[in-house]
Amino acid sequence: MKITLIRHGESEANVGHFINDDPTRPVHLTAKGIAQAEALTVALHDEPYTHAYVSEFPRAQETLAILLRGRTLPLHIDPRLNERKSGMDGQPVDAFNDQVKCDPLHFKTPMGESFLEQMERLRDLLDELAARHPDGHIVAVSHENPILAAQGLTTSAAAVVFAHMPNCGRIELTWPPIPAPV
Repeated sequence: MKITLIRHGESEANVGHFINDDPTRPVHLTAKGIAQAEALTVALHDEPYTHAYVSEFPRAQETLAILLRGRTLPLHIDPRLNERKSGMDGQPVDAFNDQVKCDPLHFKTPMGESFLEQMERLRDLLDELAARHPDGHIVAVSHENPILAAQGLTTSAAAVVFAHMPNCGRIELTWPPIPAPV
């Protein structure tokens, strides 16, 4: 299975530098985020996607709706694509980032999940999607942290834990990973 993981377009939370890890609190795309998604739609026009997946967050769903204009694909909302749980919804992003620096792979807030736990959540999703759609070419809109966690499954967690992905940035993965030749 091939999967293209796309980070949502710029959102109100990105501009305001606050955490939104509660999908029931609507945080939407900005005008710039809409333009980013529209530009990506043009770039991905010829991609032969077979299925679409998205997190429960409005900003991700808005991005996917723009990407799917003119296409009819089976659409699935999956909470495993949700933003990393921190339990700090509404607080400044720096408040979380300052805490993570002490142990980026294992740190978690009392109501949150560690980067390694997030990786396992994404492994579970990717395994299920590969079993469900072994020959599929999936497009999935998610968030920076879950996408980096998925990427860490094919490289190393330490290599990506502090990486950055721009809004409407994307990575492509083959799952299960193809082992490197010996």
